[in-house]
Amino acid sequence: MQVLDSICDEGLQAVAATCKDLRELRVFPVDAREETEGPVSEVGFEAISQGCRKLESILFFCQTMTNAAVIAMSKNCPDLVVFRLCIIGVYRPDAVTHEPMDEGFGAIVMNCKKLTRLAVSGLLTDRCFEYIGRYGKLIRTLSVAFAGDTDLSLKYVLEGCPNLQKLEIRDSPFGDGALRSGLHHYYNMRFLWMSSCKLTRQACQEVARALPQMVMEVINNDVEAVNDIEILYMYRSLDGPRDDAPENVTILH
Repeated sequence: MQVLDSICDEGLQAVAATCKDLRELRVFPVDAREETEGPVSEVGFEAISQGCRKLESILFFCQTMTNAAVIAMSKNCPDLVVFRLCIIGVYRPDAVTHEPMDEGFGAIVMNCKKLTRLAVSGLLTDRCFEYIGRYGKLIRTLSVAFAGDTDLSLKYVLEGCPNLQKLEIRDSPFGDGALRSGLHHYYNMRFLWMSSCKLTRQACQEVARALPQMVMEVINNDVEAVNDIEILYMYRSLDGPRDDAPENVTILH
């Protein structure tokens, strides 16, 4: 099932009451602006977890969420393979306790043993990523947006998730130490994408030299900002670097 959040929490409660065999749910926002008050929340989210216990995949956009609702989802829907919770806004905490969302996402990776795809957002500390590294052994795709604490967060993930293939990070405070912590694992991955993080060109160059079989692209909208790293895209390629890169893309060697 794919719906817009105009369905509201009441609509999600109706889905929970009637769609007992629902396997996949996607809830997209009508208005994704941070300052708006979203029509779906932890109320509808928890209702889905209680009524649709065969759920295997969920993508849920919202402005507010609580650890309690996410923990309930982890317990009621242990067969989840895909869990993508997108809390719209920058570093949004638990809407009730104002605590980080660590325990909620931690419960997902602990209780959902089949999980292969995870997207996290909201106010998160290193503790959340420690949970992911410890329990997310089957995770193949991890997306991080407007979340994270220190470089230690990515170190936990890159050292603890042996099956990780795709890692996408946007608008998060990770820097050179986080990038270097994956040197042992990047050859096993399909790609790493980091945008609006805290990387330096020197560290990217060092990693490119250490991993000659990976292709590392630095993408800057401002072609004159040679020392800035707006986007880092590193990927595995049998053909080597492309020869048609536009001028805003620099391939590091």
